[in-house]
Amino acid sequence: MKIIIIGAGIAGLAIAVRLASRGHEVHVFEANSYPGGKLSDFSLRSKSQPESFYRFDAGPSLFTMPQYVKELFDIACVPMSDYFSYIKTDVVCQYFWEDGTELTGYADSKKLEKEVENKLGINGKIITKALDKARYKYNIAGTIFLENSLHKIKTWLSWGVLKALVLMPTLDIFSTMNTTHEKILEKNPKLVQYFNRFATYNGSNPYKASGMLSMIPHFEHGIGSYYPAGGMSKITQAIYKVAQLKGVRFHFNTKVSALSFEPLSLSRPKPEAEKILNSKLQIQSSKLKITGIKTENGEKHKADAIVSNMDVYFTYKKLLPTLSHPEKTLNQERSTSALIFYWGIRKTFSQLHLHNIFFSDDYKKEFENLSRGTLCDDPTVYVNITSSLTSSDAPENCENWFVMVNAPSNSVQDWEELIVRTKKNIIEKLSRILKTDISDLIDAEEVLSPLGIESKTQSYAGALYGTSSNNRMSAFLRHANFTSQIKNLYFCGGSVHPGGGIPLCLLSAKIVDELVG
Repeated sequence: MKIIIIGAGIAGLAIAVRLASRGHEVHVFEANSYPGGKLSDFSLRSKSQPESFYRFDAGPSLFTMPQYVKELFDIACVPMSDYFSYIKTDVVCQYFWEDGTELTGYADSKKLEKEVENKLGINGKIITKALDKARYKYNIAGTIFLENSLHKIKTWLSWGVLKALVLMPTLDIFSTMNTTHEKILEKNPKLVQYFNRFATYNGSNPYKASGMLSMIPHFEHGIGSYYPAGGMSKITQAIYKVAQLKGVRFHFNTKVSALSFEPLSLSRPKPEAEKILNSKLQIQSSKLKITGIKTENGEKHKADAIVSNMDVYFTYKKLLPTLSHPEKTLNQERSTSALIFYWGIRKTFSQLHLHNIFFSDDYKKEFENLSRGTLCDDPTVYVNITSSLTSSDAPENCENWFVMVNAPSNSVQDWEELIVRTKKNIIEKLSRILKTDISDLIDAEEVLSPLGIESKTQSYAGALYGTSSNNRMSAFLRHANFTSQIKNLYFCGGSVHPGGGIPLCLLSAKIVDELVG
């Protein structure tokens, strides 16, 4: 078949590799001039050393579940070592609290136990118990519900799903993450906060999201946290290269403006059929099939199937305006977004690692503010420093800081005011905890708000993960990877099942590959 993919985000690249490896003719249309979507990089010139630059990964900074990347190379019969390599990090994350407590999140469970005992003065077995529970949930339900379509009957008739349904009472699906963690961690406030923060991995609120999501820590601590040699953008570059090797044709700077379709019973739409297709009336799914795309410059391209890696909201609203839309699904609560400051810092900090978290004193209040569409004055701050592992990412004796706070999705807030206020609060917080005036060290700066995220990546309202997982049944409410309205139209990426983040986007491509065949 000739298959067109809309969008060269990581899910779009992954499905391109998979389908091309099956022998299909694959074309990828991308509005930007580069592949990768959120998973790209850029550089900023140093003010103090104009001949030097800071390199930044623009988006996702955490790499877990590397087996899903390796799977693409295996499918394509391309040796991964020729294009991509990574290391497992000894420290998952470094944690800081305002009272001076510092906790090193070691990957090694025994080291982590001792660290908890030494720094928090409690039995380290508590954290091992929580991680064991996370692994149990992942083994029972994780692979079943993340690697298969939840909208196909055959999934629900499988032995794995039946087993998971029987064990559902043990998966904490009807309690919140916070309640689940308080119970397992004996209400230790710092450890509960440590585990609650994993809700942000899919843009959710730990005080609302299902306790089943407490499996997420297993991704980091059980399977491992990794770092791609050269930075996160190397994931994109490697998969892009494999796609090219498999014959995928890329059309950059080419924005798709509409999808074309026709009644299944007609080889060419007749005048009366065209009238129906252009109406706002609901059209029976059994009568439509995809035929191609139209680009913004007026070109038309035929296709036997189309996979949209574009946000599903905009796929319907912009590319299928004449069809009835699944409004209930499209209007679900958005996930959180992010406010990111890319800072070149004229200093190195020995206490900082690749991943660093500076916790809010009142975590619940922080999420209450996010739910109201604003940011609190004491946000939890995440700092990613790739120059700690790739020295060339910053000038000598400097560091490249990717500084992020969780932000609400865009709903017409005054982002200029929020950026100014939040930058001030972040600088004051980091300066207090690190005992160094950060403001004097900022050597380069770029800012990305939810407005910019929506503009650059076509993510509705700038939401990083599509819909939130705050509803306890949210995993089952995400849009499917296909639509019954139009034959041979499929969806992949973070806005559809199974969700956002690199591993889940790669799994969405795997699901679509099985659907297309």
